Formats: sequence, structure tokens, C-alpha cells
Amino acid sequence: MTPEIQKLWPELAWIQDAQLREATAKTWETALAESDLVARDLEEIPFTLLVKDCKVSFMAHKRCVVHVARAAAEKMNEFFGRELPVDLDTVIAGAILADVGKLLEYTRKDGKATESDLGKSLRHPFTGVALAMRCGVPPKVCHIIAAHAGEGDLVKRSTEAYVVHHADFMTFLPFKNR
Repeated sequence: MTPEIQKLWPELAWIQDAQLREATAKTWETALAESDLVARDLEEIPFTLLVKDCKVSFMAHKRCVVHVARAAAEKMNEFFGRELPVDLDTVIAGAILADVGKLLEYTRKDGKATESDLGKSLRHPFTGVALAMRCGVPPKVCHIIAAHAGEGDLVKRSTEAYVVHHADFMTFLPFKNR
């Protein structure tokens, strides 16, 4: 794992499975290598292009989603563990990777984030899954990437995908609806 990815994602250390942790990091490394964006852009660009004048950075939103998803999964295990166990590694990796495709969906023009040519054809759940699969991320985590956004409303989500979906939307919709 590169120092750049470790700096962006200290939460990778929460993933107990070393192989999953490495595949998750590799996906981010690959996305950055193929993106017009660089790591520092992620601390500056808005997390969404759907909210006018959004001031919350991509990384602030992403890290919040990971923290909310982990905390929710832990509480679900505490209260429902025997009946509905939640795989923490899957939730954490899925939350870290849910928006990795945005690195291909976005570009910077005149210092502002905008939709890339690829982003005009494919949204980030699709490009994110493609990146993750190339990097050896298991299907149960790719499912979260695919199902975390509106596209996932048409599939049967796993428990872990529901956790990430709701963590993502509870930290997005208040900005969109204010």
C-alpha cells in the first residue's frame, strides 16, 4: 500500500482481512493512476456535483460514510448478531470503495470539479465495480459498490449493502434537501 493511500485512508487499518485490505488499497491506487484527479484534489473537490456550491470535500464525506457505516454495523451486531450478523470487513471495504468510481466520473476544468467524458456515459457505481474487480475485490464487496446508489434500488441488497447505502444517503440527502 502506498503512503499516499495510507494518508487518504487510515480506516484501511480497520479491515482485518489482509487480502481484502490490500485489494481495497490497490483499487484506490489504480483509480488515482487512471484519474485526471490527484490525491490532494480529493480534499478540495465537492463530494457531489448534485448540490450547488457544495463545500464538503469528497474525502470528508467519504470518511464520514465509512465511520457511520462501521458504527451502524457494530450496533447491529451488538443487538442482532445471532439473528442478522453483519460482516464488518465487508462493510468497511464497501464503504471505502463505494465512490472510488468518481475518480473516473470527475475531472477538473478551470480549477473546478466537473463531469468527465466517461462520467457522461457511466456513473461511478459501474466504473467503481470495474476497478474493484480488476484489483481482486471479492463479489460481496463489489455488490456494495454496485448497489450503494440509486442503481441499487433495482437489486436485492445484502445486509452490508443496506448499511453502506443508508450511511451514504444519510450523509448526502440533508445537503441535497436543504
